[in-house]
Amino acid sequence: VKLVESGGGLVQAGGSLRLSCLASGITVDDYAIGWVRQAPGKERETVSCISNSDGNTYYGDFVKGRFSISTDNAENTVYLQMNSLNPDDTAVYYCAAGLVCDNYPYWGQGTQVTVSS
Repeated sequence: VKLVESGGGLVQAGGSLRLSCLASGITVDDYAIGWVRQAPGKERETVSCISNSDGNTYYGDFVKGRFSISTDNAENTVYLQMNSLNPDDTAVYYCAAGLVCDNYPYWGQGTQVTVSS
């Protein structure tokens, strides 16, 4: 199983980014795919998860309607659209996969998101 994130970068506060998680070795439609972030000196926290078996989506409280998770089954890819970014969103964002949200045996290498003020 391989998960490859892309789409991170440097953006000004108020800007947007779209992260992609390309999966191989699994079919994303059969798994729960999550985005988890970790900022320097802080604990890892769940950003979002999509449970493709039942179509439910989950977001961390701090998202507050700014982010949206979606799946492209044809591309075997999960996206995280992030809008209204602020400096507190600066972190390494990881894509992870498992049978249920927040229980992930598979992880990507991460992509850096930096939001400048």
